[in-house]
Parts: sequence; C-alpha cells; structure tokens
Amino acid sequence: MTDTPTQGNDVRTNIILLGPPGAGKGTQAHRLVETRDMVQLSTGDMLRAAINAGSPVGQQAKAVMERGELVSDAIVSALIGEHLDDAKGKGAIFDGYPRTQHQAEALEMLLADRGRTLDHVIELKVDEDALVDRICGRFSCAKCGALYHETAKPTAKDGVCDVCGSTEFKKRPDDNEETVRKRMAEYRAKTAPILPFYEAQGVVREVDGMGSVEEVAAAIDAIIDG
Repeated sequence: MTDTPTQGNDVRTNIILLGPPGAGKGTQAHRLVETRDMVQLSTGDMLRAAINAGSPVGQQAKAVMERGELVSDAIVSALIGEHLDDAKGKGAIFDGYPRTQHQAEALEMLLADRGRTLDHVIELKVDEDALVDRICGRFSCAKCGALYHETAKPTAKDGVCDVCGSTEFKKRPDDNEETVRKRMAEYRAKTAPILPFYEAQGVVREVDGMGSVEEVAAAIDAIIDG
C-alpha cells in the first residue's frame, strides 16, 4: 500500500511519465526530483552509468552492446531493481521503461518484491503539428546557452542575445520537421504496447502537454496528490 505523500516529499509514490520528445517530460521529471525528492530511473542513463562504473550488470550490458545486440529485459530489470533498492523511502519516476507488456509485468514484480505499487501512468498528450512548431522554432545563444523560440520567445533585439549580447546562435541539428515526426512515430510505436495494459488497471491519466510548464506541473501535482 502506498504511503500518504507529505508536502514536497512523496514517500514511495511510483509513477511512469510518458511523453514524446519535446513534450516537456524531462522538465517535469527534473521538477519532481527537485521538489518531491523523487528519483528518476532512466534506463539509458542507468546503463551508461553502470558501464562507466564497471559494475557486474554494467559489464554484462557492455558485452552485449559490443556484440551489437539489444540489452536483455533481464539486465534492464536488474538495473531497475538495484536503483529501487538504493531509493528506499523515495518515490520513483520511470523513464524509458517499461516499453513492452513483458517489461510492464516484470516491473510489477520488481515493485511488489519491494513492497511498492505503481500509482500512476501519466501521459503528456500533445498536438503533433503544434509540437513540430515548438521544437523546430527553438534555438539558443552559442555563447551563454540562453534559450529562445522564433515565435514564442524571440530575442528582444533581432539577432542579439538578451542575456550576453552575443550575435551567434545555434539550433540542434535534429530540430527539423522530418526528424521530429519520425521521433513522434517511434514514441507512438513504443508506448502502444503498454498503454492498454495499464488502462485495464485504471492507472493511466492524461495531461495536456501543450500547456505552460506551470500548468503541466500543476496538473501532474493534482494527480499525485489526489
């Protein structure tokens, strides 16, 4: 049974946060880590850290990846289990896992073995065309890194950074319509297998990901605290 969360500190509240690239999932996960003392369990980050640390699981993962093979569910589950053990007393945000029903079932076992349950699957819903405009229009100062957007947040003076006065700007090479739409399609393909599994359990909640950072944060907080 999940403990009642205290203000600013969710004790063992466990959520899966879903959202396509550019939906603001990373921003919201970071906020939950900072404001609620939760831990973000990103499979990609955990694999890289384990490999760099040379841990037993990391060595297994490295050997598999060097052979050009996909890391098995067993290795990923072992990593998740290790990090859950390290996160005693803290809630967890699962990022990039699970991606299949088999992984979803494995996660249920990992949580149950540790006296935890999955409380919410929160999906940031977005309008694809609007998201393309949001991502393709963003750019940053090449000197100080200040973030801007061609229509939503342009520089006060055309071609001049508001923060440092630099006249050099840059855009991420993958911030183009073709790449963004491809990433959206990949996201739908990866989440499609697990959403029906969790919808049957009644734990899926949708949030309008096109709102402001503050509006999305408030909606997520309302779900967690509800």
